[in-house]
Amino acid sequence: MEPDWPLSGQVKESAGGAGNKPGSRASIISMVFQLDHIGIVVESLEQAVPLWCGMLGFPAESVEYHEVPAEGVRIAMLQGNIKLELLEATDPQGSVQRFLEKRGGGLHHLCFATGSADEAHARLSEAGYQLLSDAPLNGAEGRVFFIHPRSASGVLSEMVELEEAE
Repeated sequence: MEPDWPLSGQVKESAGGAGNKPGSRASIISMVFQLDHIGIVVESLEQAVPLWCGMLGFPAESVEYHEVPAEGVRIAMLQGNIKLELLEATDPQGSVQRFLEKRGGGLHHLCFATGSADEAHARLSEAGYQLLSDAPLNGAEGRVFFIHPRSASGVLSEMVELEEAE
């Protein structure tokens, strides 16, 4: 099923004039979103964290570690001007382990921040996107859900509703 366009934001007419219809090649669809982090699957956090910290000049003592048993992963979060989420499989039957076995380590997903995971989930589901869960789930940094790569140009995409700082 093709998604309905535009999903949010507004259609801006190009310089071609008022004859351009929304959704036509001559129009530009403007959506507001913010990249939250890039997910990278690694075989071992113990090996990958020093590698990435050394390459990026990131202090190893600043790395945040999380365990997400429901997803079968351990996570190391490196935060600079963009966050890198290094994912190590802890569940031999989990999706991250299957990814590692099929493709090896590397780029896993892009994550975008949203104000409301429930609203974003409902909007994308109604628009025809293939979502990987019936509702948002609890993740390392807040409520999350994933969009199947078939619905996102071959890229696994995550939406996260960030928890408020207390």
